[in-house]
Amino acid sequence: MTALAVIPARFASTRFPGKPLADRTGKPLIQHVVERVRQAQRVSRVVVATDDGRIRDAVEAFGGEAVMTGEHPNGSSRIAEAVETIGDASELVVNVQGDEPEVPAHTIDALIDGLAGDADAQMATLASPFDPDEDPTNPNVVKLVVDRHDRALYFSRSRIPYDRDAELLGTRPAVTLYKHPGLYAYRRSFLKLYRSLAPTPLEQAEKLEQLRVLEHGYAIKIVHAPAPHPGIDTPEQYDAFVQRVLP
Repeated sequence: MTALAVIPARFASTRFPGKPLADRTGKPLIQHVVERVRQAQRVSRVVVATDDGRIRDAVEAFGGEAVMTGEHPNGSSRIAEAVETIGDASELVVNVQGDEPEVPAHTIDALIDGLAGDADAQMATLASPFDPDEDPTNPNVVKLVVDRHDRALYFSRSRIPYDRDAELLGTRPAVTLYKHPGLYAYRRSFLKLYRSLAPTPLEQAEKLEQLRVLEHGYAIKIVHAPAPHPGIDTPEQYDAFVQRVLP
């Protein structure tokens, strides 16, 4: 089964304004993302969803497809509007962030396959083990816990789960800690429903849109995959990306 890929891209950014158009590699950043997503075998179409005409023009200039969207509280809502606007009939929709130029194509394929293979799940996302040098207490890195059927139990900016014995004894945790890369797949029918769901207390407290799904009782399939692809949130991270790309 194939999926429509939608890449949300906003010009405004607190830490890195104009990030999608940064072009020190000879290409705007958003082009790197589109080209990477096109490598996925399970992706049938790639569309950039933006609220800024400059990004739309840049995408169209390199031969990409873009759709304008309005103001939205989160990425899932923006994706839903984009899908409705372009009228694509794909049953599955994958959301790749516009600042993830190094996400492996095979990871996108695995996510799509994971959702396609779980008929009772309305969404799918990733769980990845922490790298040795990463700090699981960092609130900017979202954590999650997963049940025995690879369904999400909870997402948090706090370190979860709390291994009491390991903390008290200073030993290695007996459970695996997972981080949550921001890659999602949805059933198209659920995207429309998501926009109608009322915001929920945990979603608002943690500032994590996926908690709205869990709080309303819907299942999120979890696909386990390594996450060697650093997103670009700051100019310093973009500098490092440029160094990796340029010879």
